[in-house]
Amino acid sequence: MTTVVENTRTQDLKARTHETHDALDQRIMANQPFATRENYARFLLAQYRFLRDADALYDNPELARLFPDLAERRRYDSIAADLRDLDRPLPELREAPISSTLDVASAMGWLYVVEGSKLGAAILYKLAGKLGLDENCGARHLAGHPDGRARHWRAFTAALDGLQLDEAAEQRVTAGAVAAFACMNSHLDQVYA
Repeated sequence: MTTVVENTRTQDLKARTHETHDALDQRIMANQPFATRENYARFLLAQYRFLRDADALYDNPELARLFPDLAERRRYDSIAADLRDLDRPLPELREAPISSTLDVASAMGWLYVVEGSKLGAAILYKLAGKLGLDENCGARHLAGHPDGRARHWRAFTAALDGLQLDEAAEQRVTAGAVAAFACMNSHLDQVYA
């Protein structure tokens, strides 16, 4: 007898967004963000805009119930400090595409992208180190949590996988993640235009 093991929601979401995620990663690295501090500063501008757009997630009361440490997960202030370290002005920004009242399913899709980017940031943090940047200057937003990146990712995926969602909400999770990836791509368009 064969036992069928079902994927978790997180595994399914990763599979559904893999192509988009991979294309975004390749696009970022094709611009050689760690070749020079100037290149890195351009990458920071795109990241800053993205994290600013996603910042309302950290004021979402429904997400706060799921994550008691939600405020600690926020990186908007740290990336603003990173830009100041590189003597870059903070860009003027339009109204954010999401609000703190975004429904939980859509918000979890966005948060999947934002929190997931912290895992990849481990590699980026090492590359930033080659430019003389670290958690004290220029690469704060890439630094890991003192308790470890994996612990925080597991807490996030446990909450995402534990949500009881109907089919429409499942689709909103995916749509939220796709929207977050598209948002970051849009900011790359602006920075590298």
